[in-house]
Amino acid sequence: MNSFIALFLTPAFGYAILRVTTPILFASLGNVISDKAGVSNIAMEGTMLTASLAGVLVSAYSGNAFIGLLAALLVGVLFSAFMAYISLYLGTKIIMAGIALNLFASSFTVYVLYMFTGQKGNSASLASKQLPTIDLPIIKNIPVLGEILSGHNVLVYVALLSIVVIYVMLNKTKLGAHIKAVGENPSAAASVGINVRRVQFISLCLSGLLAGFGGAFMSMGYLSMFTRDMIAGRGWIAIAASAMGRSMVIPTVITSFLFGIFSAVGNVLQLQNMPSELITTLPYVAVFIGIVGYSIRKYKKEN
Repeated sequence: MNSFIALFLTPAFGYAILRVTTPILFASLGNVISDKAGVSNIAMEGTMLTASLAGVLVSAYSGNAFIGLLAALLVGVLFSAFMAYISLYLGTKIIMAGIALNLFASSFTVYVLYMFTGQKGNSASLASKQLPTIDLPIIKNIPVLGEILSGHNVLVYVALLSIVVIYVMLNKTKLGAHIKAVGENPSAAASVGINVRRVQFISLCLSGLLAGFGGAFMSMGYLSMFTRDMIAGRGWIAIAASAMGRSMVIPTVITSFLFGIFSAVGNVLQLQNMPSELITTLPYVAVFIGIVGYSIRKYKKEN
């Protein structure tokens, strides 16, 4: 029993938590921005998936991982911009638009993958590039802490930096004030000259940008190739994390890491020859427990 518990008290486990939390963190912070503007990015799963494929394809044909990353970010923004256009300007219900785009992305990425590789499962035949890892000066030499924090893919550090950037943007800038004003009371925001639809459009595009980072990490950091439906529900988990964090940056970061811990636990248990079918349900069990707890707490406050 002690040896089993010891598996979760190692620097390697802390390292794994940061690694598996990164795509969830990107997506949940993106959803915080759109939620604040009153237009939750329901298409987060599809946005991440299309971005992950774009990063692999462009990095393979350009021979440069950072050009692939830029392509993933561009696709993430365009995907979300399209959803914003059809929902904000054409009047489609945003939930329906998001679900439709998620379903579209699942099939479309397989079609594009087949066009370029002749395969429907993964992009292993492509010589795609992987984003570099970074050893943190000084920190890398500190026992335990260095093993946890240093040597990660560059996007792990971008994700941690984005916490500060988004917090400052939402709380210290004019754009952040407009986003929150639009989300809290669109009519009042419009009455003082704020273009509500434009602010919501920008918010969804920023959300797509962060989803693009998350998708790129999955195929160019977490793995070194694209696989079919590789996001595997992380976009939905991110939406749940944002909801549980009440669309506030710090609480959302905390809930994202909680889901990351469950995922890391699942990875460790998988190495102990436990049934994979059971292990893969752990993050979703965490989402279910979290949403139930959040709903109970909200009900008690309202009653």
